[in-house]
Amino acid sequence: MKTSFGFNRSLSATIQLGAATLVSLVGLSGCKFVGSDYESPQVAAPDAWNQRIVGSPVGVLAVDYWWKQFEDEPLNQLIDAAIETNKSLAIAYERVLQARSTRQISNSALFPTVDGTGGIRRERTSENVGLSKAAGGGGSETFYSVGADLTWELDVLGGVRRSIESADAGLQAVEESYRDFMVLLIAEVARNYLDVRTVEERIILAKQNIVNQKGSLRVANDRFNAGLVPKQDTTQAQTNLSDTQAFLPQLRQQRTATVNRLAILLGGYSPAVEKLLGKHEIIPMPPPGTEIETPAEVLRARPDIRAAERQLAAQHARVGVAEADLYPRFSLNGNFALLSNESGNVFESGARAYGFGPAFRWNLFSAQRVRSQVDIEESRTREALLEYENAVLEAVEEVETSMSRIANERDRLQSLKLGSASAKETVSLVKDNYSKGLVDFQNVLDAERTATRVEDSYAVSQGLIAQAYITLYRALGGGYLDGEVELNRSE
Repeated sequence: MKTSFGFNRSLSATIQLGAATLVSLVGLSGCKFVGSDYESPQVAAPDAWNQRIVGSPVGVLAVDYWWKQFEDEPLNQLIDAAIETNKSLAIAYERVLQARSTRQISNSALFPTVDGTGGIRRERTSENVGLSKAAGGGGSETFYSVGADLTWELDVLGGVRRSIESADAGLQAVEESYRDFMVLLIAEVARNYLDVRTVEERIILAKQNIVNQKGSLRVANDRFNAGLVPKQDTTQAQTNLSDTQAFLPQLRQQRTATVNRLAILLGGYSPAVEKLLGKHEIIPMPPPGTEIETPAEVLRARPDIRAAERQLAAQHARVGVAEADLYPRFSLNGNFALLSNESGNVFESGARAYGFGPAFRWNLFSAQRVRSQVDIEESRTREALLEYENAVLEAVEEVETSMSRIANERDRLQSLKLGSASAKETVSLVKDNYSKGLVDFQNVLDAERTATRVEDSYAVSQGLIAQAYITLYRALGGGYLDGEVELNRSE
């Protein structure tokens, strides 16, 4: 009974001492004394856009699921496939998982670490040294132990909480970067798809011009055989035809290269892409008349801007983490064990052994190492702020340039449309006059060459307008609805 009472009294006093220490230290650990609280930077944005898309407005430009405005099913299927199978997007998602685990690691520092211990050790004393030699020595004994060690570093000055704050912001930045990569991926798939359709249109036009030029060659041959024109007319007609025919392999190679790029974006191979592409479609175009939201609204919508702001927040918190090394660190340490040299009484009360108490560690001299690390983190914070401000400037520039490209390419397309119609009519008139002997063959050559060039430029201009819209949608942060992005892929 004395042993039990003494044990209980001793244990009670230890618990009271530990509780008092715990209350006093933990009471201090609820605040953040190191670092400063983060405030989102206020970056001035223009009140309105300097450029505008010419056309009859039909409302605010919809950027969520923007590719559906092209009303092109193969494009929809390609984008869906890319989101599902793109390897780089899967890599970006793995980084999200890593950031989530990093955040959990930071959070775990708030809690104690408990390690279970135990073992069996056989010892024998030497017969030739110390007291063992005088007593005859050579004794052997077995020790049994079971217990636990506890270590708890108390976040008295808030360094750990600043670390968690940084990890939280870092996780959000990685998630926004994932969304930004998805925006870029969708735009890249659409851009390459439009390249394919544009090249296909150019191939069709080239084939039509080849048919027309073959007709001109036949007319020149007929007139030469009739002795009405010199041999030069037929050789010039053949040269013109061969030049246009030589253009076809270049276009086919361009299409093959673009299909292969699409295959990489879809994480597969070209046969699967060809199946999704199907037969030739016209170059798709979105609705022409739209208005753009204000610059401030656009900046809030872009995931890369949000990612840059979250990276700034994460870096700002790291200053506090570094400052924590300037001050002492407090911890509670304890251990409890059952020790015995007989296995049968390890779990008896007399086998207990324990220790418990607070401790602190303070780096009193580091030759300016800690202060220099704080300076580094402060400099990195200023760097992150500059990167954020630069990202805002680049975002505004991308939108302005895209709108200017759309407006000016539309004007160019209108001119090319009129020019293409005139070129076709000119070819028809000149060929008719040539067959009647009213003009020489050089007029036919000039008209056909002009028609080939203008018609090809017209197809290219159509593709450029559609490409400019894609660039605009990307610059506006267009993609899936905010928050609807897949961040819970199969693990």
